[in-house]
Amino acid sequence: MINIVLYEPEIPQNTGNIMRTCVATGSMLHLIKPLGFSLDEKSIKRSGANYIDKLKFKVYENYEDFKSQNEGTYYFFTRYGKRAHSEFDYSNKDENIYLIFGKESSGIDKKILKDNLDHCMRIPMTEDVRSLNLSNCAAIVVYEVLRQQNYRDLVRHEVQKGENFLEELDI
Repeated sequence: MINIVLYEPEIPQNTGNIMRTCVATGSMLHLIKPLGFSLDEKSIKRSGANYIDKLKFKVYENYEDFKSQNEGTYYFFTRYGKRAHSEFDYSNKDENIYLIFGKESSGIDKKILKDNLDHCMRIPMTEDVRSLNLSNCAAIVVYEVLRQQNYRDLVRHEVQKGENFLEELDI
């Protein structure tokens, strides 16, 4: 299973966008406290997560709490990573993969990163930018995992209007 992990997220709109990405990709979301926002229904809806009823997610008190409950391969996204996210092999569909992203202001705790250097990675970009938006990073990376897994269990055609919608248009 693919899991997106937000380590102490601060911006509700980013988390809302990532919630939608999780629903769209069949991924589970893990939120590690402290959170920079409330998880009440009003706050979550304001953040843009209108698919919250379909979201699989869990909240943890801290990183140790998260680690004690989740086994699998952990990948840490950081500007300090020396390998691109696309250089790792995610093709094992049976593996529990955890894509861990840090808080917007300062990332993942440096001690956690230092203890996991072999699994630290970054999304390549120009030297003119320090980082990309958190929700954009999560989408880029989860779709790389899915690409390597041949987009397992995802629909490849338009569902709401029908697979042949464009062919049937009278224009």
